[in-house]
Amino acid sequence: MDFSLVRKTLFAFVMVPMALSAQYTDVINSNRPGRAVSAYAVGKNVVQAEVGLFYEQQDDADLNFDSNIFGTDIALRYGLFFEQLELVYEGSFITQSIDFSGLTADQTLTDFTRNRIGAKYLIFDPFKNPEANKPNLYSWRANNVFQWKNLIPAVSLYGGATFTLGDNPFYLGDPNISYRGAVATQSRLSPRFVLISNIAYDRIGTDFPEWSYAVSVTHSFRNPKWSVFVENQGIKSDRRSDLLLRTGLAHLFNENFQADFHLGANFKDSPSRLFAVAGVSYRLDFHKDVLIPIDQQSGGKNGKIKRNASKKKGKKQKRKKKDEIDF
Repeated sequence: MDFSLVRKTLFAFVMVPMALSAQYTDVINSNRPGRAVSAYAVGKNVVQAEVGLFYEQQDDADLNFDSNIFGTDIALRYGLFFEQLELVYEGSFITQSIDFSGLTADQTLTDFTRNRIGAKYLIFDPFKNPEANKPNLYSWRANNVFQWKNLIPAVSLYGGATFTLGDNPFYLGDPNISYRGAVATQSRLSPRFVLISNIAYDRIGTDFPEWSYAVSVTHSFRNPKWSVFVENQGIKSDRRSDLLLRTGLAHLFNENFQADFHLGANFKDSPSRLFAVAGVSYRLDFHKDVLIPIDQQSGGKNGKIKRNASKKKGKKQKRKKKDEIDF
């Protein structure tokens, strides 16, 4: 068995950054399943698509209607300029059939419920310096139990714009462009558990700005190609408020392809929601490692390098030559 491949698959599959590279991993780093997004980018020159199909059933006891929703989610991610920077497009397009129990005519609504483009940048990475995070070669337990330092998260910032095209029935009266800001954090609780949290302020510039959060915990099994997750999401605005719970699993077919499935529901009856989602993630990997000469490396790149190492080496060589001349 190739234990190095298994180890790489395990860490990357649960979106743990590898040493020497703050972003890029040998195995696809997907934000699916769920809505919480990783603090890490896909890596420079990596193009990635994440697509899902979903069905949702809603019942509203107050307004006396039920509805069926079919839709698709898509995210297109591209690592640009730096390992820490990612451009991303996110879209959700749905068709909702509403039955008002014979009181009024049924309705069918079709449009985007999410249509935005933005950029995410990693501002802090606790794994940047591998010297401070190297494994304990003498203790398996020390490498596999919870440590308080594991709570220190990677942090990224997101800024983007949401586009409402035409008379969108889901966002009546909203301007064509509104704005979104978000913070994403990610902590490796242990080699098998990863905690991701997001907080976002969305639809800025409309009459109904929206706060939301998402907290997700992912667990990888002993077979590193399989993982499960549990996620809680909250949404608060004058237009809508909701609290949702999701759970599901993902399977890694190869280093560039992942499939996933999850179920979810909310905790209220105005309306109540029950949904199922299936999706895939695929990447085109054009990433190339950049090798930095050792005398040009700073602390945190390929280990901790003393800033004046090359100068000291030069001084030693000069002293050696002088000693030879004196002799």
